[in-house]
Amino acid sequence: MNAQDIRKAYLDFFAKRGHKIIPRANLVPQNDPSTLFTGSGMQPMVPYLLGETHPEGMRVADSQTVFRAQDIDEVGDYRHTTFFEMLGNWSLGDYFKHEQIDWIFEYAVKVVGLDPERLYITCYIGNEALGIPRDNEAAGQWAELFKAQGVEAGQVALGSEADAAQKGMQGGRIFFYDGKKNWWSRGGAEAETPMGDPCGPDSEMFYEFPDIQHDPKFGEHCHPNCDCGRYSEIGNNVFMAYRRTENGFEKLAKPNIDCGMGLERLATAANNDPDVFKISLMRPIVEKLESLSDKTYEANTSAMRVIADHLRAATFLAVDGVVPSNKTQGYVVRRLIRRATLKAFNLGIEQNFLEQIVPTVAELYEKDYPEVETSKAHVIEVLVREEKAFRQTLKNGVRELNRLYYRFEGEKQQGRSHKIGGELFFLLFDTYGFPVELSLEEAFKLGMDVDDKWREQFDGLMAEQRERSQTATKGQFKGGLEGHSDMHIKYHTATHLMYKALKLVLGDHVVQRGSNITEERLRFDFSHDAKMTLDEIKKVEDIVNEQIKNDLTVKFEELPTKEALAAGASGAFGDKYGEKVRVYTMGKPDEKPYSMEICGGPHVEHTGVLSEGGKHFKILKEEASSAGVRRIKAVLL
Repeated sequence: MNAQDIRKAYLDFFAKRGHKIIPRANLVPQNDPSTLFTGSGMQPMVPYLLGETHPEGMRVADSQTVFRAQDIDEVGDYRHTTFFEMLGNWSLGDYFKHEQIDWIFEYAVKVVGLDPERLYITCYIGNEALGIPRDNEAAGQWAELFKAQGVEAGQVALGSEADAAQKGMQGGRIFFYDGKKNWWSRGGAEAETPMGDPCGPDSEMFYEFPDIQHDPKFGEHCHPNCDCGRYSEIGNNVFMAYRRTENGFEKLAKPNIDCGMGLERLATAANNDPDVFKISLMRPIVEKLESLSDKTYEANTSAMRVIADHLRAATFLAVDGVVPSNKTQGYVVRRLIRRATLKAFNLGIEQNFLEQIVPTVAELYEKDYPEVETSKAHVIEVLVREEKAFRQTLKNGVRELNRLYYRFEGEKQQGRSHKIGGELFFLLFDTYGFPVELSLEEAFKLGMDVDDKWREQFDGLMAEQRERSQTATKGQFKGGLEGHSDMHIKYHTATHLMYKALKLVLGDHVVQRGSNITEERLRFDFSHDAKMTLDEIKKVEDIVNEQIKNDLTVKFEELPTKEALAAGASGAFGDKYGEKVRVYTMGKPDEKPYSMEICGGPHVEHTGVLSEGGKHFKILKEEASSAGVRRIKAVLL
């Protein structure tokens, strides 16, 4: 089975077992200030795992596109990508462990056709001090399923990863690890579980690639969680059976199932090759690169892997409304395109390669994700414009290095000698976007003296920049929503009031392109191609404050999606909806609603509370976010 077959088979398999197939969520989370991107398959589902009612019922399944900016620098080996898909099935208080293990084993072995002899399982070892038992139930069921396939399934207790590296496989098939590996909560291991949260053991599935030899640098002995790559995690089954309380971990009356299987990882297993760039969703991109460069993948693996991954990710981010810029998500897309363009430059692909590669990417997905087809022309335009701008950047960087060279040569003749180091390379990178690899190459071409410690200096400055301006991994998504305080909820409600006001003042072309809400302010991105005038800003403020004064009632109902859209409900750009959605309205009883939007919540119950303490709505700043997108920052003060 190729990757497309595997995805379709998964959704069909769970649809036949009573699951509603829901569309993927946008790669840019709406109204969640804790993260820039959708970084896991479960992220959009967390509100429902925490107790909210899902519009589609208690059984749902999906294929969720995911992006992880923190892995950009890891791309180049055979298994790391920034963009991937997570196949997921969810039981929200319905079936539990027995059904899940039976089904997922059947899907992996009988539907996809994976060899059970190369399938390995990990389970939770238990925590006696906290009164949580070892998950013998899951292990026993896995063992029975292996036995039915004629496979021995010995059980081995390993404990921590460090212990596992000392003990090794010991002929086992099912392995018990501690809570750092086989326990799920929003915080991490058992003791880090937030008070009041649901949590529970999980059971991971690994596939063996026996041709990969264990590397001792990862530990004396290999084991399923070893980082050497011999065992590839293809899925995880979370058995959310507990809630943490002041009195310890109590069993839930209605536990949840959260299963995630990596589509690309599954495809490598089905392909019997660990190289993710040889699966059906990646190989056509590589083949196009081979054609354009007249070079082979085997001789240029790292460069072609970077290009294929980065342009696949950039394409989907652009489909979901992200435009290259120097801020937040746009900065990441810009970095992806520039890294890919540089690699293409080094391969000898010197111009307009994006307009040839992006259609190849789109063709791989447009059948299964129609939004890729409908936005293809726009995406190509946006990405090609960025490519052309960066090629000019390359010229600017070379010009600046030449200028410095002649200056340094003049000073050298006067008896003053310079060594260029990481500070200069960082300046060229930060000011011109000039890649450090090219800076070094050009400096050597010119015969400039390069400080031996340039890399250490450059890396230190880059680390400081990442801390300031890139993805802010501290406090990033760990499986739950952040920001449900009183002020978060007030600002979320104010955002809805302002969205409608913008449409009234500027026109119906205004569409939400993103938002970020903290306890101190709201930030809102929207489509509009001109700077707002002071008069327009004042009109928006006046409308919002009037609706706060009117103390509108806020309520929601779950409606069929077609009915909600036909009634005029607004949504965020790029959002995909299932058969049913939650629609929030704000208005006076027996009158036409002021606002009607598709949203997951939360909101205040009536708008008058936004004026508590004498506060009123005020726009602090209106500015460009990216091409054709404006940004507003506003407060209640």
